[in-house]
Amino acid sequence: MLDAALTLFVEKGFAATRIEEVADSAGVSKGTLYLYYSSKEELLKAVIREYLSNQIEAGAEQVRLHVGSNADLLRTLLCDWWLGVFNSPAAGVFKLVITEVRSFPEIASYYFSAVIEPGSQLVARILERGIANGEFREVNVEAAVHSLVLPMVMLCVHKHSLSPCLPMDALVQPEVFVRQHMELIITGMLKPSGATAAKLRTKSSRPALSSGATTSTD
Repeated sequence: MLDAALTLFVEKGFAATRIEEVADSAGVSKGTLYLYYSSKEELLKAVIREYLSNQIEAGAEQVRLHVGSNADLLRTLLCDWWLGVFNSPAAGVFKLVITEVRSFPEIASYYFSAVIEPGSQLVARILERGIANGEFREVNVEAAVHSLVLPMVMLCVHKHSLSPCLPMDALVQPEVFVRQHMELIITGMLKPSGATAAKLRTKSSRPALSSGATTSTD
């Protein structure tokens, strides 16, 4: 039922999809569907929970058990998680939420508490741990979380909006994009090594020459 609901919601839109259509697509009666979900809104909440919230909870457990650098954790957890989402029906949830939830405040509130908050807190926890142990520079954690996550959301939206209209050679290569994007952000957050940091300090401590300055000893 959830598979059928997600497919129809993404293709037709949440507001335009009738509950009877979901039941027909799932091969059950309308009454059977209502036994599990009291309304179309509750059905959408279940879709969000199944395809996104549960995966975030699994990611939290992976973070808890991780031994090693936080940079490697970001590389494995976020890259694998987002590629898994992109290559599954779950990618459609983002397009659905962005295009529909403004008209359904209850769904927007649920999405915020079930996906945005726990997902952001999970990534922030990794960044804060990396800053605390000296692995990452002191960065604005909230901004860094947005930098890591929002392009991935747009990648999923792109898949279900513009991508079907583009020629094959113009399509984004998700594996390349996800891994390169994560590496760019992670590298920018890493604290320089001792030798690199010393060079940066030396460079920054050199007095700047004014426009009229000369290096001549005359």
